[in-house]
Amino acid sequence: MSENILNRKDITSVKEFDSNPVKKIILALQHLIAMFGATVLVPILTGLDASVALVSAGVGTLMFHQVTKRKVPVFLGSSFAFIAVINTVKETYNGDLTYAQGGIFIAGLIYVALSFLVKKIGVAKIKKYLPAQVVGPMIIVIGLNLVPVAIGMASTNYIIAFITLGIALTITLFAKGFIKQLSILIAVTVGYIIANASGLIEAEAAEAFKTASYFSVPNFTLPKFEIGAIMIIVPVILAVFMEHIGDITTNGQVVGKNFVEDPGLNRTLLGDGLATLFAGLIGGPANTTYGENTGVLAITKNYDPSILRLAAVFAIALGFIAKVGGFLKTIPQCVMGGISVMLFSMIALIGVKTLRNNKVKMNTKNIVVIGSILIIGIGTSLLKRYTGNVIGIPITQTVKITELSLAAIVGVLLNAVLNLKEN
Repeated sequence: MSENILNRKDITSVKEFDSNPVKKIILALQHLIAMFGATVLVPILTGLDASVALVSAGVGTLMFHQVTKRKVPVFLGSSFAFIAVINTVKETYNGDLTYAQGGIFIAGLIYVALSFLVKKIGVAKIKKYLPAQVVGPMIIVIGLNLVPVAIGMASTNYIIAFITLGIALTITLFAKGFIKQLSILIAVTVGYIIANASGLIEAEAAEAFKTASYFSVPNFTLPKFEIGAIMIIVPVILAVFMEHIGDITTNGQVVGKNFVEDPGLNRTLLGDGLATLFAGLIGGPANTTYGENTGVLAITKNYDPSILRLAAVFAIALGFIAKVGGFLKTIPQCVMGGISVMLFSMIALIGVKTLRNNKVKMNTKNIVVIGSILIIGIGTSLLKRYTGNVIGIPITQTVKITELSLAAIVGVLLNAVLNLKEN
């Protein structure tokens, strides 16, 4: 990574907030709100228990931080990459999701083994194949592929989504000090109040909040292991490996540090693997680094990892406090959509800055690499959205390497060939 990135001076000092627990709590709650919708959406779409997903996300995040020397400010939430294969196992085994758990558990074990392989190969050799002309467009693809999801959420009420987005942008651009760091929390609060006054709080969600108990034990379940289910789940690892590299690189670009080198890609992979292994053990979906929370980092410019760990503790608590979780579920999609547009756009902007700050030469070779990543990464996503056909490299009958993973693989290989002498 370029020294221009590593020597950035816009990093908020961690020590600034060490003596102010109230500010830490507020910032952690902001991260909690950012991750909540997507983390509970995966179990909603698969039939897994949402409370278990919150517990596994929180514990998984704490495990990740411990493995990565408490240096990387990330939050691990439910992975969307596993939705299709979990549902396939569900249909194949008469709705018994414990077999999907077994596959997730084994996937976590393989991820752990992969981390040791990366350690043996060495980060230096891996970094050689991930220069700025590959990493930058990969980050752009991550952000732009998430934006349509945010717009879809906002489409339930564009006016309130626009108001929420406008408030967040205004505070981010013009406010100062601690208020500036609370742009997301303030915007969501105002958006929620307007949505409530407009009668947009879903009656079903409101009733669920009213009837929810204050304390309840999540429905933890143990995995079952069957080779067929494992073979359906495990190949997803091939598709999410490049996604992991992209997410960790993006997070590092935001913070201004090279997490691929320190604490090391092997440690971040190990953290992801242990988190996914734990999720499979108790009945949660596989975990992955969340772009929503990376977006929060980019906006607030506060990169204190302990704030993410506090958010993880809150997520675990939510798994047992049904009343609070019920309230968060009443936040209308249009409000979260407006905020998510900003969060995901920030990620794409980081990719552009990566190319600029590393002074990537726009020669023919690099243009081919950058263009291929953008066209494949964004193009396959658009084709899937408008035609319903998933375009990619088949791994099994149910799994394909698509979008970011396909774009990243092509980009890495193209760059290795075209810029062979530089490598």
